[in-house]
Amino acid sequence: MWEHFAHQSDIGIRAKAAVLSRAFEDAGLGLTAIITDPEDVETLQPVNIECGGENEEELFFNWMGRIIYEMDTRKMLFGRYEVKIDNRKLSAIAWGEKINFERHSPAVEPKAVTLNQLSVKEENKEWTVQCVIDV
Repeated sequence: MWEHFAHQSDIGIRAKAAVLSRAFEDAGLGLTAIITDPEDVETLQPVNIECGGENEEELFFNWMGRIIYEMDTRKMLFGRYEVKIDNRKLSAIAWGEKINFERHSPAVEPKAVTLNQLSVKEENKEWTVQCVIDV
């Protein structure tokens, strides 16, 4: 489960799940949804993504930044993510396709993840991750 929240001219992403890796996956879908409907993205090509962090917040920041980097350099959108987290090291596969401007009708381009409102918390057996994306 993910949602967007308003933040001046930028866009916030918040995801909640019982497992941290699932919250990261859902936040990835929230990032895709800034650009286009994730359900319109065909999951044809896998892309491996790895990153680490000193803590869960840094790991989440690095994860979101890597997705933006992979989208930009590969000119791709991702419609599915599979994340594994072990001792603040993340390994993931993002499935997607090259951007089709006619079919995807990109709304905006995410430029960077920011530290503004960055948060990773576990409360009542549920993880909540959130960040603000500069668009």
